Amino acid sequence: MNPLKLGRWFVIAAGLCLTGSACKDFLSVDNYFSEELKLDSVFAQKRYVEAYMWDAASMFPDEGNFFINNVTPGPLATDEAFTAFLTLHGYNGMKFVLGEITAANVGSAAWGTYYRIIRKCNTIFARIDEAKDMTTNERFEILAYTRFIRAYAYYSILVDYGPPILLGDEIIESNAPLTDYDRPRSTYDEAVEYICSEFEEAAIALPASGALMDFGLPTKGAAYGLVARLRLTHASPLYNGGLAARSFFGTWRRSTDNAQYVSQTYDERRWALAAAAAKRVMDISLSGGTSYRLHTVGADSDTPPLPTGVTSDPDYYKTWPEGAAGIDHFKSYSDMFTGESVIPTNPEFVWGRRSGAITNNTQMVFPEKLSGWNGLCVTQKVIDAYSMVDGRTIDNSSQEYPYTEVGFAGSSKAFSGYRLNAGISNMYANREMRFYASIGFSECYWPMSSSTSSGFYNQTITYYYDSPNGKGGVGSVTDYPITGYVIKKYVHPSDAWGGTNARRMDKAFPIIRYAEILLSYAEALNNLTTSHTVEVNGQTYTFSRDMAEIRKAFNPVRYRAGLPGLSGNEDAETVQRLIEKERMIEFLFENRRYYDVRRWGIYEQTESEPIRGMNVEGTKEVFYTKVVPNTSRIGARIVNKRLALLPLPLNEVRILPSLDQNPGWEN
Repeated sequence: MNPLKLGRWFVIAAGLCLTGSACKDFLSVDNYFSEELKLDSVFAQKRYVEAYMWDAASMFPDEGNFFINNVTPGPLATDEAFTAFLTLHGYNGMKFVLGEITAANVGSAAWGTYYRIIRKCNTIFARIDEAKDMTTNERFEILAYTRFIRAYAYYSILVDYGPPILLGDEIIESNAPLTDYDRPRSTYDEAVEYICSEFEEAAIALPASGALMDFGLPTKGAAYGLVARLRLTHASPLYNGGLAARSFFGTWRRSTDNAQYVSQTYDERRWALAAAAAKRVMDISLSGGTSYRLHTVGADSDTPPLPTGVTSDPDYYKTWPEGAAGIDHFKSYSDMFTGESVIPTNPEFVWGRRSGAITNNTQMVFPEKLSGWNGLCVTQKVIDAYSMVDGRTIDNSSQEYPYTEVGFAGSSKAFSGYRLNAGISNMYANREMRFYASIGFSECYWPMSSSTSSGFYNQTITYYYDSPNGKGGVGSVTDYPITGYVIKKYVHPSDAWGGTNARRMDKAFPIIRYAEILLSYAEALNNLTTSHTVEVNGQTYTFSRDMAEIRKAFNPVRYRAGLPGLSGNEDAETVQRLIEKERMIEFLFENRRYYDVRRWGIYEQTESEPIRGMNVEGTKEVFYTKVVPNTSRIGARIVNKRLALLPLPLNEVRILPSLDQNPGWEN
């Protein structure tokens, strides 16, 4: 199995540059300019400076690549995903949870790349005035983009490696003595405040929203969205005192001054700051006076009616956005990820990017007999977390929409362009729309309509042991769905990998969705026990645990999925559990779960549960039994506090005496 070709971040084509000519000949500026010898040429003209800046941005990995040779461990390092694919092919998430990644072999590529980006940005700050053909407005714009790029590099270090070494505007020459490089890391608090202040500064001159041709470039909303995410993380138990912070980081101190790397004192005010940061994104005015909003598709004759008998939410049957009526819940969710919706105009993408990795990675889930790899799996925990269509859990289903693990559905259904086959297990009937939009299960229908070869389109796929794509039928011992499920979230009905004319729709990866902003706002408010007044970028906000406000943020995410929301009578603990579950489902395979369970301080609890799935060792008669898959990998998965962060590269720690390693990775 060959590793996929992975895309870049901002600079995929020359059209993403501020001026068409700036990148055409300088997609990789270092091919033309040595940083040591010919930087004078770079800063001689505005177009070269722009090219140098976008080349720095192009060094970031594709955020949609979290499977092969990925930087962040991603879904495979959580309880939402699993695979039998061999780790020698670069599945770093599996390597991480199997204990195969160490400080000695983690490599310094990502860590070093982020600091090369920072160095390029600092060079621009130091030398931008040398370009005499630049207007004042152009200078401000380039500096804003550069500041965002630098802040995003520090953000990327912080979320995966923990506190970075903060260099400010300093440029360390490559031929400088080692002592010039040696300096301590910041504390977590210092890093958050610095990175947020840099995003705030960048946002002043960034556009409120990008033009169609500029999709993927930083905007004011992107900067504010990243601040909102950081503020929520900073307020969360792992980084905000209390039991989780003590358990994971209580003894972790900076060797140079004995300062705690992570605060051990709880500060409730951080939740108010997180609420304010999220609310600012909710209130932002974009071009034309519009604002970010959840992506929806209007209901039509193909849209199934709302389930009857829902009484838990008094607003449920109201018309969207006050309730769940009037929209197609399957299309509203699915079309964002499959490529069906027009990518640059999606109002839910606070920040996103076109992702070649997402498109290419769909091959990992396609049936092996149809030119796929057949093995990027979803766990049973996720399947069981999906609600019934009326919002009830599977263990509290109603008579109208029952859940049972016995028997099979007698007739097929078609809704919202989706076909639900007859003969599916009853456990897959009556489920919420996000389940059908995201999960490939046995007896699932695969249109693959771009293929014109007989047998490569309009196929029902099964994973029983003796079926063509089951464990006993595949040609490779690793290319089968080890849990009995694959992720279909990013698969368009026309996507195909086998047969004549097979093609795939272009995909986008949502780095930040508006749904995240809404759920972050609800979570931040829910964690307040008293009123707090805070200031964010000169604007004053006062917040308390206001259930009406929490419902306004939480319920639309549920309504978009066709589900009832909060009634308004729930206590804080109940709301927190519901938010945790909602984020697990809503952001499945969007690389949020890995960070969420850590910041909540529940990583050990969630990861200690064994991976479960269907019985892929059996024929149809016994397949639909929840089991721990027959693989040594599940028992080999490790749960250890050190996995809260990636290790710093050992070679970096050895040569820099003041650079402290992350806890648990010292040996």
